[in-house]
Amino acid sequence: MKRVLVVEDDDTIALAVRDRLTAEGFDVRVAADGESALTAYGGSEPDLVVLDRLLPGLDGLEVCRRMQAARPVPVLMLTALGEETDMLVGLGVGADDYLAKPFSMRELVARVHALLRRVERAARLATEDTVIRVGDVEIDPAARRVFVAGRETQLTRTEFDLLHRLAERPGQVFERDRLLSDVWGFTEAAATRTVDSHVRALRRKLGPDVVRTVHGVGYALVRP
Repeated sequence: MKRVLVVEDDDTIALAVRDRLTAEGFDVRVAADGESALTAYGGSEPDLVVLDRLLPGLDGLEVCRRMQAARPVPVLMLTALGEETDMLVGLGVGADDYLAKPFSMRELVARVHALLRRVERAARLATEDTVIRVGDVEIDPAARRVFVAGRETQLTRTEFDLLHRLAERPGQVFERDRLLSDVWGFTEAAATRTVDSHVRALRRKLGPDVVRTVHGVGYALVRP
């Protein structure tokens, strides 16, 4: 049984998420603030964390940063803030995906399952020993490490998975819906903004010209 830690200070939301995930077969623990979340994290070693961005005391960004420093874990961040910058900051401290409030339980469950499938896929990739090189970018699937012009660049789990998918076929244009399906494991029309945000994060880390936008269609990794 997979363990999920839900960190949410709104009791109504926390209990609703707990009950739905429990019904899906997960072992769920709930924490209402940052300090108790870190304590629960260290004690239960969850397989995934659903983390509210705005918490009393330590905010969700700091909680995420400390969790990832202690032991990397997939994090689905919940946010009531719709600003793109805020979402990118969350991705920058180690969140793998985000979900804006209000959200449907159906979508939350889909994203939780998708994140866990990506963890399993990453474990399978760890058996690969083929390094992918595209221009100045070098991708090591087994070690999940990325180098740009010889210097290592730290990517989140989702950023790595997205880059790896694009790098499997350099120059090929991937539609946003296909990337959602291949990388995130689900297709929701409203979620294509998730792809856009992660592409922006990749460009910040790898350079502005590594991923090409094909307007009205999707994205492609630039051929060397």
